[in-house]
Amino acid sequence: MKNEIAAVVFFFTRLVRKHDKLKKEAVERFAEKLTLILQEKYKNHWYPEKPSKGQAYRCIRVNKFQRVDPDVLKACENSCILYSDLGLPKELTLWVDPCEVCCRYGEKNNAFIVASFENEDENKDEISRKVTRAFDKVTSDYHSGSSSSDEEASKEMEVKPNLVTAAASPVYQNWKKPP
Repeated sequence: MKNEIAAVVFFFTRLVRKHDKLKKEAVERFAEKLTLILQEKYKNHWYPEKPSKGQAYRCIRVNKFQRVDPDVLKACENSCILYSDLGLPKELTLWVDPCEVCCRYGEKNNAFIVASFENEDENKDEISRKVTRAFDKVTSDYHSGSSSSDEEASKEMEVKPNLVTAAASPVYQNWKKPP
């Protein structure tokens, strides 16, 4: 579970850094709070033997019906930042499952793999590389914009991350495996 949550947090920090509205310290606070919230939420809803079990519960979703994700909002509140300063896409779905994290921008686009894992022993640098490769793929193959909201359906959204090594952040350095 720790690798999957790390991939989600790396993914979010890249999105937030791309928006360039928050200082580095605020992004690190947000990442730390989001990590703790997801660990607590998923600890009794993690089924490696049946990865799709509990998938809806672990889904992070933003769309025209649910404009903010409650867990991401809680991480914002706990780190004293505004949700709007994250600069998240209007439509985003992240599925956080044992051994894999997938994402979809817009309701009509294909999902893509953010990171997949064969074991729990992968280090933070490898997780960061996997997320970076997913961002590169998104940038080249998945120009989004198939938003289900009215006129936004034809607009394209391009995600180009600030490629910094999130693994070097102290937030991830002392990460302990949850019980």
